Amino acid sequence: MGWLENVIFKEQEFENERLELTDKNSLYYLSTGLTLRHCTVVLKVPASRLIIKQATFIDCTFEVKQELRNHQCWLSASLKGCRFKGRLTGCEFGHWPEYGSDSAPWYQHGSIKDCDFTEAQLNACRFHGCDPATLRLPKWPCFTFLDPIGRASELRGGKWPDLFGHVVVEDLHDEPPRTVALTYHAPTIAKQLETTPEALRAVIERFDCILY
Repeated sequence: MGWLENVIFKEQEFENERLELTDKNSLYYLSTGLTLRHCTVVLKVPASRLIIKQATFIDCTFEVKQELRNHQCWLSASLKGCRFKGRLTGCEFGHWPEYGSDSAPWYQHGSIKDCDFTEAQLNACRFHGCDPATLRLPKWPCFTFLDPIGRASELRGGKWPDLFGHVVVEDLHDEPPRTVALTYHAPTIAKQLETTPEALRAVIERFDCILY
């Protein structure tokens, strides 16, 4: 594999612009002092090619053109009034300063508010240190555990499909302390854990702490 070209956006402000981060030979940095307002950001790179550090996004739209997996850099972004489209798996959003270390202080600056995920497919995505009531989370076939730690004991009382109960529900109390919401995509997680969306929904419908 050849060298990657660093494409760096920092100490800049953009408004009503379209940024296409799609070059497979580039490493994109959205970094300190970058502010985007009313912009469209097109993403078609893996998480390893997208570095976000202390950037601010206000009323932006993110069009995720290829599945974005295990992207934790959203934790160092300030997101307000943004809209997400496309597939995101294992991503983290919000304020979780403990995620970083003294050598990664940018995680102190993460936040999320008033964002819309209704056109996104989220699986195993977590929201931290925020008010989920300000977020528009995706509906069925996605579903979201609200206050998963606080409601863990109650949720363990449900008659979940065996593997889902053992892998997901049994350990909700061990989620990071700032976790306020946890979203899954029913067809994806059902296939992984040998059940069906219908079997999951039959239990989900019994809980008022699950949004679907």
